Amino acid sequence: MGLLEGKNALIFGLANDKSIAWGIAQAFKREGANIGISYAGEILERRVKPLAEQLDCKWLEECDVTKDDQIAATAESAAKHFGKIDILVHSIAFAGRDELNKPFHQTTREGFRNALDISVFSFVALTNAFQSHFNPGASVMCLTYHGSVKVVPYYNVMGVAKAALESSTRYLAYDLGPQKVRVNAISAGPIRTLAAAGVGGFRDMYKHFAEVAPLRENVTIEDVGNSAVFLASDMSSHVTGEVLYVDSGFNIIGVQMTEEDRNNK
Repeated sequence: MGLLEGKNALIFGLANDKSIAWGIAQAFKREGANIGISYAGEILERRVKPLAEQLDCKWLEECDVTKDDQIAATAESAAKHFGKIDILVHSIAFAGRDELNKPFHQTTREGFRNALDISVFSFVALTNAFQSHFNPGASVMCLTYHGSVKVVPYYNVMGVAKAALESSTRYLAYDLGPQKVRVNAISAGPIRTLAAAGVGGFRDMYKHFAEVAPLRENVTIEDVGNSAVFLASDMSSHVTGEVLYVDSGFNIIGVQMTEEDRNNK
């Protein structure tokens, strides 16, 4: 019997089979959850639909998280299909390409607003829309990154957005605690996803990460999926408001040294 047997899990933000959301969805299905998937727009439907079919997903809906009416309609549709919800995953982030390739001080007002609206407020809005539909013991989670607390070149406004997302996680955990709903974040190491492709210098950063992280390995979507199972399951019944790092230990390093640096000490 799986750790999530019979639980109803909704995953927002699946884009393709390289997405962190896909690693989470596969892990949830393996552990017995009933999966529901929401995607960002018509263009993504042709990529997401075959993936949903692989998971025997019976609820698949488009949701533009910049529109409150669509969020409300999606919540009502999911509640009608599933009844109560046990797990909600927010794997949504966006920043314009210019914002991720220019210096941070050149961030535009519109670019800043869009990044915070789509990457952060959507998490608050979705949690609010589903709040009355959660079972006691439900688990809500989002995806963040170390650029929220340390400077990552060219991550720019997304770093600011992830900092706001982590703070939102704590405030939501406080609000939903009395109804026994937990809210946490997973901070994953760099993974070759569609979103990561837009970050300037990502290829070099990805290589550097594996050279300096304590475990000397990059992180996979499967790694994140397994950690998400822990946060979604009763195994983490008293864990809330936390940021769980799944990054081979990279976040603990103060002074970064490559293998070559260490050998030349």
